[in-house]
Amino acid sequence: MQWLQLLIDVTRERSAMVEDAMLECGAVSVTLEDAADQPIYAPGIGEQPLWDNCTAKALFSASIDIARPYRRLSDLLGSAPAVRWELLEDKDWSEEWKKYFQPLKCGTRLWICPSWIDPPEPSAINLSLDPGLAFGTGSHPTTHLCLRWIDQQDLTGKIVIDYGCGSGILGIAALLLGAEKVYAVDNDPQALLASRDNAQRNQIVDDRLMTFLPEDVPRDLKAEVMLANILAAPLIQLAPVISDLTGANGLLCLSGLLESQIDDVSEPYLAHFDFSTAASQSDWSQLSAIKVR
Repeated sequence: MQWLQLLIDVTRERSAMVEDAMLECGAVSVTLEDAADQPIYAPGIGEQPLWDNCTAKALFSASIDIARPYRRLSDLLGSAPAVRWELLEDKDWSEEWKKYFQPLKCGTRLWICPSWIDPPEPSAINLSLDPGLAFGTGSHPTTHLCLRWIDQQDLTGKIVIDYGCGSGILGIAALLLGAEKVYAVDNDPQALLASRDNAQRNQIVDDRLMTFLPEDVPRDLKAEVMLANILAAPLIQLAPVISDLTGANGLLCLSGLLESQIDDVSEPYLAHFDFSTAASQSDWSQLSAIKVR
């Protein structure tokens, strides 16, 4: 079956009515994409932020009368719309997205491998991940920097906290590299579910990766290694919590911040931690420190 895709640039304010109009005209799906390279950082749970300028893509059967959505958009927008049409190949779209995920080497020992691809180095430490529950796949610089840091540490027998665990990728990597137990913490129950699913995919028994909402973290818990790949604002806000959960001489790995935010993020931790030189990749940075006070 062939498909036709209509593309039209819209503002955020008009995006909802354009989406509704295309569905009324028979579109089987409508997606909105960024039309101006505008970043959106850290939406809250349940929030659906949208770019100021979007490209709406409406997918129709190739048998559609293309005049119908054109007329509907003209009536809606009050002028002749600047639309573009594309003829799409017939593909298994449920599988097409998988081609964008390939095995990724992180450091000297660790590989992150999509669950449907055989590891390039079977004898290496291979973390199998399903990006379908995409809270973190290792491809973003912030996650990659953390994974490279984890790969360099001696984690044998360590107690690790993965604060803001997402997919669980950092905590699972720590376990595969020798950590004794990981406490995975996130304020999104879907992230905790994804972490547990990915742990099972890597044959990690339940009692080695424990998941908690922030309010349920054991009060007496102290990490020998603290991992927090979030964003600058929550790293600053959570500094007292993260510092308190890190034990004496514990290692700290913070990421999710831009190079320009290094001083702001590190400042609230300086009372307890000594920092090493930051690592950076593509304008993003990762901080490491040891708790000495």
